[in-house]
Amino acid sequence: MPRHAINSTSSISEQLITMTTETTLSAKQQAIVPIAAHVAIGDLARLNIALGRGLDVGLSISDCKEILVQMYAYAGFPRSINALTELMKLLQTRKQDGIVDAPGLDSCPVPQGAALLDAGTANQTKLSGAPVKGPLFEFAPAIDLYLKTHLFGDIFARDNLDWQSRELATVAALAAMPGVEPQLQAHMRISMNVGVSAAQLRQLIQVLAERVSADAGQRAQAALDAQLSSGLQH
Repeated sequence: MPRHAINSTSSISEQLITMTTETTLSAKQQAIVPIAAHVAIGDLARLNIALGRGLDVGLSISDCKEILVQMYAYAGFPRSINALTELMKLLQTRKQDGIVDAPGLDSCPVPQGAALLDAGTANQTKLSGAPVKGPLFEFAPAIDLYLKTHLFGDIFARDNLDWQSRELATVAALAAMPGVEPQLQAHMRISMNVGVSAAQLRQLIQVLAERVSADAGQRAQAALDAQLSSGLQH
């Protein structure tokens, strides 16, 4: 997908018209799934294999770094940092073996100060399909601010990885971790909001089951079923 394909000025509805016709994930999109999942559960040995496969099918070094950095928002700094260290080791080995991996793109600068809150709020609204409000955020305003300024601002404003790829990574990570089913279902919905089709999500589930674990695949399937059921009811 071209850079800025999701982070554009077109509306979500316009994006859906052009994106939801896709029925399969590309090889690079499929490669994101086990990478994110193995970071989330801290399986560095299998992460090393998944990163190698991702690089082999065309993920750039920047793509891989961006996925691993984003994972700290869902799995914590320790697992993200350990994953980045594993990527460094892998790249050194590949370089010694004469493999030249594409460096990829750097992100454009993200907004700062008050503009960051505005950008993050706008990104969160686009991803969710509506402004995000509720008692939880009134109870703990700090988490609302962190979500808007940091997750949806600092991270989702970075344009060297498109929003579909970021959501595929997020869904995969959440599916790999038990106990976060509400967030998994929410990101199933967000994935569809940014143009990932139900057929592509079913393929993501298959990749999870085959390359990560049956449990991860089952959690993702349950979340997708609930989302599709909810959509039919509305």
